[in-house]
Amino acid sequence: MKTLFAMRRANGDWFSIDDGGAFRVPLFQSSGDALLARTQETGMECFRPVLLDALAFENLTTTDEGKACFWLVADPLRKLKPGPCFRPSAAGEVHRERRGVQAKSGAAK
Repeated sequence: MKTLFAMRRANGDWFSIDDGGAFRVPLFQSSGDALLARTQETGMECFRPVLLDALAFENLTTTDEGKACFWLVADPLRKLKPGPCFRPSAAGEVHRERRGVQAKSGAAK
């Protein structure tokens, strides 16, 4: 499994959960996991899973001045609520690792 998915609406908006003013973007291990999570969260009705390729990842990390953080959803059948947050630099590391790209030494942590 070397891909990640996020939920995006047709108008380009990304699904996120407000966590006291901070926005957390859930990342899923498969499009199926994302669709399962959508059945549990009514706020995701208009969103669809989008492969988190380099262009989508760049868009996500620059939206809202890069203030969003991410979390990898382990169980898509559980109610979505903010889990442990990781910043865009850490999300980039996870994204590169899952694609099999070796990160440079000293990459953002």
